[in-house]
Amino acid sequence: MGSPGSVKLEEECVSGAQLIAEALKMQNIEYMFGIVGVPVTEIAIAAQASGIKYVGMRNEQAASYAASAVGYLTGRPGVCLVVSGPGLIHALAGMANANMNCWPLIVIGGSSDRNQETMGAFQEFPQVEACRLYSKFSARPSSLEVIPAVIEKAVRNSIYGRPGACYIDIPGDFINLQVNKSAVKFTECCPEPPISMAEESAISKAVSIIAHSRKPLLIIGKGAAYSRAENSIRKLVDQCGLPFLPTPMGKGVVPDNHPYCVAAARSRALQYADVIILLGARLNWILHFGLPPRFQPDVKIIQVDICAEELGNNVRPTAALLGNIKAVTEQLLDQLGKKLWKYPSNTEWWKELLAKMKSNEETSKALSLQKHLPMNYYMVFHHVRELLPKDCILVSEGANTMDIGRTMLPNFHPRHRLDAGTFGTMGVGLGFAVAAAMVTKDRIPKQRVVCIEGDSAFGFSGMEVETICRYDLPIIIIIVNNNGIYSGLDADSWKEVLTLGEAAVCVPPVSLLPNAHYEQVMSAFGGKGYFVQTPEELQAALRASLAEKHVPALINVMIDPQSDRKKQDFHWLTRSNM
Repeated sequence: MGSPGSVKLEEECVSGAQLIAEALKMQNIEYMFGIVGVPVTEIAIAAQASGIKYVGMRNEQAASYAASAVGYLTGRPGVCLVVSGPGLIHALAGMANANMNCWPLIVIGGSSDRNQETMGAFQEFPQVEACRLYSKFSARPSSLEVIPAVIEKAVRNSIYGRPGACYIDIPGDFINLQVNKSAVKFTECCPEPPISMAEESAISKAVSIIAHSRKPLLIIGKGAAYSRAENSIRKLVDQCGLPFLPTPMGKGVVPDNHPYCVAAARSRALQYADVIILLGARLNWILHFGLPPRFQPDVKIIQVDICAEELGNNVRPTAALLGNIKAVTEQLLDQLGKKLWKYPSNTEWWKELLAKMKSNEETSKALSLQKHLPMNYYMVFHHVRELLPKDCILVSEGANTMDIGRTMLPNFHPRHRLDAGTFGTMGVGLGFAVAAAMVTKDRIPKQRVVCIEGDSAFGFSGMEVETICRYDLPIIIIIVNNNGIYSGLDADSWKEVLTLGEAAVCVPPVSLLPNAHYEQVMSAFGGKGYFVQTPEELQAALRASLAEKHVPALINVMIDPQSDRKKQDFHWLTRSNM
């Protein structure tokens, strides 16, 4: 018999689920959202044991929306955990949305056991192949030993270059399979993305163009918000006196109440600018492709983007600045500072913009101060604006609800507005709100999350109200309820239509049930619900909701079913005539 010192200690074994959790924790992953079931339940349990917060959602779409919003808000991807087949397919919407928005996201999907492949296994589906259309990186680890390396690569791909979604496929038999820990290839946390800067010659060219501009305009996109460039961009605006226009999720990078913000004259600013500096925004449908009649045919574009392939899309830039938005803005600041250049505040361009802003603001104000009932959109947002905390995170979706709310509800801080985004995705609201509430709960506990939804948009993920109540997230949901999609019918018109025949034949496709009591969904799960029809009731409900620091609330605001936006100079969705 050998001596006690020669006894070989038994090697420590870990399961696949534990390996996944430990590898995610090593990559500084903080949040996981999903729906458990065969075969992934043990992954969620292991994640919690490792210190990762797991939020169980009611639909995989909402879970993937939530995980992607965490990526935008923190710069580190959230994880969406889903079961095989249909579970993953439901999550594809969130992956596509994350890719379009350029937000980091990791989706981990369980799949069929390896020894059942091609046999018609339970929920068998070509998941790796399917996800390649919706992600930057899609892979299935070949063994337990390489799981940490695959996870590190997925996280790195999700945040490096243009951020986006990544997918990791886990065979069902991997979950409880054991392996010696000493055989595992653990990988250190991938560092923050490297900072790239534009070529000095391109910077010099851009500065010369800006200095010779007659009608300059700075457009701030959500890429600028994601890159944490707010301090540099605010300095650029102040130092150079530039009129600026934020895109919907670029709001707050420079506060909306800044004197150089020309959002209230958006169409005029876009249509007549001779030089546009594009910071982390794309010339896609949101900016009308950069084409006439919404833009001058000879407008000079200075495009700043992290993605080389984006430079020149739809309009060839006069100056293309490839690099990190924050770093490139600081390069521009340095060169413009040496020139001591500042755009004069007494130009005809400023007079034109200020006059249009005043006219548009007066029109909106007149609509918001109307006294008749039921209320219109402008009345609702006027009374909401008076009470909202300046630092709240606003989540918004719906057609008119989102568009009018963007113009009437100001943002004062970056990354404090989440909406349907580049993909125009309806149904993102409650998932985004859950993510925002989880992040603020950990970082700024007193900050409120206010989710303003159209009644149609709320219907996509309304059962996530239960998730909100289960995790005690103090989210305030405001539903601007017009009984329909775009427009609806009042109760009397609904009854009249039903006299013509059955609903499936006679009810207009845009109509929803009149006066639906969505607030009762919140009450059913223990939150506070309010049904309001007047400005006084709205303000009372919002005051009460804000006073309740730890109770979720839903305020169901009835408005005129035919309420619409004020007259627009252009239709919101530009048709391409190319």
